[in-house]
Amino acid sequence: PPMTATMLRQLRHDVWATGQLVERCRGLNAEQLELTIPGTYGSVRRTLGHIISADEGYLIRLLGVLLHEPPFREPDVATSSFDAIAAHLAHVKDGVERLFANGEIDGDRLIGDTPVRRPEQPRIEMYAWVPLTQLVHHGNDHRSQIATTLSAHGIEPPDLQVWPLAMEMGASRPAKPK
Repeated sequence: PPMTATMLRQLRHDVWATGQLVERCRGLNAEQLELTIPGTYGSVRRTLGHIISADEGYLIRLLGVLLHEPPFREPDVATSSFDAIAAHLAHVKDGVERLFANGEIDGDRLIGDTPVRRPEQPRIEMYAWVPLTQLVHHGNDHRSQIATTLSAHGIEPPDLQVWPLAMEMGASRPAKPK
């Protein structure tokens, strides 16, 4: 089989981890979804929506096209059901796969404007490695904040490390006894 790009594996973990958090949060009540602690982005619901909205934005910039119409916007989070949030995560997952459909990405490729830039926003060019790296960092940072918020309020967060995904995929397993 063809090699899977390492960055694609990282982004698949990113989507998987956010999905695990979405599924865990589906079981929370409205009050628990509004929990927060000082030093974090905001409530559990708001932060989760922020992660997915930002992921869509990074992918739109990298692909140069919308993932779907209309794009997910953070103001929509407060009124979005978890089914709607999960649907947007599915767009992110699809965008990640589309991004790597032709193999490895040239991180030194200069990318231009995004199709969703508002007129008041400045036009920015950047190398592709910037939003790729930010996508991974940003998601990890905010998923950690949600996990910390849940833990601080006595709610067990899911294990979002790479290890559970690797076990699920058969990429890691207990060694056979000698």
